[in-house]
Amino acid sequence: MKKIIIAGLVAGALLLILSVLGLYMTIWFLPNLAAQYFDPAFSTESGRVMLYYIHPFIIAMALSWFWNRFKGVLTGSFISRGIEFGAIYTLIATLPMMVLIYSAMNVSLAIVATWFVLALLQGTIAGLVFEKMNP
Repeated sequence: MKKIIIAGLVAGALLLILSVLGLYMTIWFLPNLAAQYFDPAFSTESGRVMLYYIHPFIIAMALSWFWNRFKGVLTGSFISRGIEFGAIYTLIATLPMMVLIYSAMNVSLAIVATWFVLALLQGTIAGLVFEKMNP
């Protein structure tokens, strides 16, 4: 249990850094995409902004538990196991949700695509951390 929690916290910290960097990179390199976040479909309540910073840790803890249960099925090298873990997470958990969000909310395909890529990166980075800390 200790390995799951420690690996989850380390992965959560890395995913938080990725999220913040991704936010700034979107603003700098894709300003038209970033402007779409000012649409009323997105909440700007200041009390809920803390959820943005907690989210990577929630994902990382869930993925750490999943890794611990699933790691024996993955084969290959360090890198291939991390990438495969990220791809599995993205295809099972993220793809169906992105289709649902795109079909039900007033968001552009570009925003949904960036969320999908972020999820793939999150899953892969978490998989690499878990592979290193809890092989």
